[in-house]
Amino acid sequence: MTVSVEDFKKALQFWATGVTVVTTQSEKYGLQGMTVTAFSSVSVNPPQILVCLNQSADTGDGIEESQYFVVNVLDVEQQTTSNQFAGGASQEERFQNNPWTASDNGMPILDGSLMALECKVVQKILVGTHWVVIGEVQASVCRTGNPLMYYSGSYRQLSIDE
Repeated sequence: MTVSVEDFKKALQFWATGVTVVTTQSEKYGLQGMTVTAFSSVSVNPPQILVCLNQSADTGDGIEESQYFVVNVLDVEQQTTSNQFAGGASQEERFQNNPWTASDNGMPILDGSLMALECKVVQKILVGTHWVVIGEVQASVCRTGNPLMYYSGSYRQLSIDE
């Protein structure tokens, strides 16, 4: 017997995580992006990461077409960005309200993000309700700042002693 969906969601609230926005751009679907908390490194050599996308999310269609995506790790000042990309705005409004720069491959990198990893899709696996997308990192951007965190149903920030 497996745990109920409600109990599973309740348990996962105790996992503190950074907040990311996964972005892509394709000829058919244009600019797309969504807030994602399921992100992890997979391999250092070759450098690979994974993201989990709900199969009903339209951003997955753009990633499928372009075969590229960017994981933007949000800065503590980007809570509004997270909310907009979580469904609070249309795809068009998300990019109008959040400045971005195109990578060498034309992928959108959010200007205020703490870090960004541009990836080429290596594998896409359907698991339950989500696609697990594994990407090989093609380029990275690192900036200074503090990460936006999510824990127990709300945004948090690190308390840094210096």
